[in-house]
Amino acid sequence: MSRGPMRIGISGSATGAGPLLPMWAAVPAAAAAGLMLDGAFPAVGWWVLAWASVLAVLASLVGRRAGGALLVGLVFGAVFYLTHLIWVGRFLGPVPWLALAGLETVLVGLGSVLIAAVYRWSAWLLPHRWCQLVLVPVLVAGGWTLRELVMGAWPYSGFPWARLAMSQVDGPAAEAASWVGVTGVSFLMVLVCAAALQAVRVGRLSDVRAATTPRAVVPAPTAVLRVAPAAALAAALVLVPQFPTTPDGDLTVGWVQGNGPAAYFDDRSPGDVLAAQTAASAAVLGQDMDLLVWPEGGVDSDPLNDATTAARLDDLVRRAGAPMLVNAATRRGAEVFNTSLLWTADGATQLHDKVNPVPFGEYVPDRWLYQRIVPDLVGLIQRDYTPGVLPPLMSVDGVGLGLAICFDVIYDDVIWDGARLGAGMYVFQTNNADFRGSDENLQQLAFARMRAIETGRAVVNVSTVGTSQVIGPDGAVLDAIGVDRAAARVTTVPVRTGLTPATVLGPWIAGILGGGSLLAMVGLAVSYRWSRRDTTARDWSRRAATVRGEVAR
Repeated sequence: MSRGPMRIGISGSATGAGPLLPMWAAVPAAAAAGLMLDGAFPAVGWWVLAWASVLAVLASLVGRRAGGALLVGLVFGAVFYLTHLIWVGRFLGPVPWLALAGLETVLVGLGSVLIAAVYRWSAWLLPHRWCQLVLVPVLVAGGWTLRELVMGAWPYSGFPWARLAMSQVDGPAAEAASWVGVTGVSFLMVLVCAAALQAVRVGRLSDVRAATTPRAVVPAPTAVLRVAPAAALAAALVLVPQFPTTPDGDLTVGWVQGNGPAAYFDDRSPGDVLAAQTAASAAVLGQDMDLLVWPEGGVDSDPLNDATTAARLDDLVRRAGAPMLVNAATRRGAEVFNTSLLWTADGATQLHDKVNPVPFGEYVPDRWLYQRIVPDLVGLIQRDYTPGVLPPLMSVDGVGLGLAICFDVIYDDVIWDGARLGAGMYVFQTNNADFRGSDENLQQLAFARMRAIETGRAVVNVSTVGTSQVIGPDGAVLDAIGVDRAAARVTTVPVRTGLTPATVLGPWIAGILGGGSLLAMVGLAVSYRWSRRDTTARDWSRRAATVRGEVAR
């Protein structure tokens, strides 16, 4: 007697493994998530949108197999990066913009497959509701963080520009960066969102089990208990105050934004940027100061090899009555560096070279290859900067100055090294002239402010064309010069001592979150395969027994 087809295994709805959103809704949700995440960063800067973005994209990935997850991730990544990085193409056209946004999109898509796999694998392995509420969000947050770490390191030193935590500089979660660093804040944000989403999923699972199972083996958690993990994490993230550092005097700093013709294609003659910086400095020369700071590229000739330029800096130091921190392209032997120089009456007494020159901006990796693909663009970059190895620290009147040149501000190790070597404050020199009129300088300002919070140190952030600021140890802007203005200020900058947990434990946190997440996912995948084999064997055994019983009757 036929009893109809037999269902083998456990259905997606029974395990909670089914999609939360159908594909026709998941793709638009992913696109909306990309737009929301861009809106969380400056110039819009609505930080709360980042949380909504994470919820939307995770909901779109739940229950997706590899192909669907890849599509969702590619849509999310493309909408976000094409919007967020549109400034990349301002001086070299659309090819660099599309290439960078395209690469980041592919990496986001691949990472999304991994996150979706965590949901799929854990639905089979972790049927207990409390595991779903606690362990699954940890694995999902680990997958997101692992993706950020990979994108921040590969290829060609990576591009850690748009990390989730950097959208929160004006939000209540920013102070947690002083404890766990930027990577840790990204992890905790995703953990909160994933835990909230799991509360919904476990609620659906409980409803299904209640309707189909006469008596539940394990009582279903109440709605209050389901949301407890997410609520507790969110409260801890937003209520923990910034780690305190200790006041240690102050330093009077003059800082100058010359607004000279510093962009790659600006119409200029040699020395024009130096002249603009010199003219703007006149407003503060003669005032009492301990240090005068110029931006990246403020000296457009090599003072180490040009006697005329060196003499002009000597004269400025004499008139200022203080040493100058300047920046120029310098040649030493056959190598060229992007160099910050502490110029005193004795010349350049301390040097620091940019640690991470920008690929396809300050050097061309694998030039032989890209010369064949885009020869016109590659030909514009005539010199290749060598990565620096000198410590990101100088000393002025016994005060340690932590340094980061332009995009080095986005690399954790440069910032942490400065703090651990004894920085009492930071100076970030940059040149935003190639991105005039875009959101780039405001996005970089958000990085500078977050670094102040992370390290508990004040920051003097100086650009050729703006914006330039002095930022307090709490991330607040103490003074600023607007964009496209020639101006100078003298500011008393607080100096701090004491290391935050982020600067001490940052490498360990990143290593544990990255390496630990990878190992956990490998273990989860292996266990999932074995679980499927065991489940299939048991199902076939039950089916054989059923058939034997039917034959016997």
